[in-house]
Amino acid sequence: MNTIENLKKYDLHCHLDGSLSAVTIRKLACETGRDLPDDAALSSLLQVQPDCRSLKEYLMKFDLPLSCLITKENFRTAVREVLHDASLENVVYMEIRFAPLLSVHEQLSAREIIEGAIEGMEEGKAAYHVDCGLILCGMRHMAVEKNVELVKTAREYMDAGVCAVDLAGDEASFPVTGQAKMFETAQRLGIPFTIHAGECGSAKSIRDALELGASRIGHGIAAGKDRELGEYCAGKRICFEMCPTSNLQTHAVESMEEYPFLSFLEAGIPVTVNTDNRTVSNTTITKELKLLEKYYKLTYSDMEQLMKHAEEAAFRK
Repeated sequence: MNTIENLKKYDLHCHLDGSLSAVTIRKLACETGRDLPDDAALSSLLQVQPDCRSLKEYLMKFDLPLSCLITKENFRTAVREVLHDASLENVVYMEIRFAPLLSVHEQLSAREIIEGAIEGMEEGKAAYHVDCGLILCGMRHMAVEKNVELVKTAREYMDAGVCAVDLAGDEASFPVTGQAKMFETAQRLGIPFTIHAGECGSAKSIRDALELGASRIGHGIAAGKDRELGEYCAGKRICFEMCPTSNLQTHAVESMEEYPFLSFLEAGIPVTVNTDNRTVSNTTITKELKLLEKYYKLTYSDMEQLMKHAEEAAFRK
């Protein structure tokens, strides 16, 4: 039957730390001997509230999940459980991204983190039949040398499950141009990359990301203010990884009426619909599609086309 529930789905923009369910958090806490509050209190710590005022407030919801990702086994469990949760809504392929450098400590190296994530990915693929690739995120606020080293490490695992690198973090305070060497290194090593850009109102951020060689853009909302940029992205088939619920919650846009999703689609930009953070935003691909259906009257055929865009833009073929 042609229903949203039965549609084979793709999720190209899913952050690991923002997508750990309360059940998974309890598993991670059990592994590390950590005490957690009751279910109601835990939910409030993990999910953003309807009155969220800013991206800064939204990002506070990552504190607890990150504090639970402190061992190789934690990463193994976390990736496996995200694949389980995605399988329940008929996701057939997803790319899970995370920033190893945020979890490195004296007893845990970036390589151990990546290897744990790969183990969890392979277990999840076998158990839940969801294909997957891992995207390693550099952070804008970190020294470029650290991000360059992360890219070099990523190259070691390209044949094992890592499929790309990304740059995340405070877009307004740390322009992507400051991390140019990271992406020069990625290009030299043959590593594909996406870059978070245009989430905070700057079309220049998107232009800078494209000049550095990005083949995909995380969010890309600000391109709605720049017609020439939109036409360029359409002509070059630059995939926009859009995340409607998250974008509303962080106030990247104030309403669906001003959300540029439909205008991008009509302009020929290969837009995709993604969760961003399944738990923090309390969302799924199914919920995102229903939101778009409500506001834009998308048909089942339109949704199939969105999934085709994602299939074509996927880093792990």
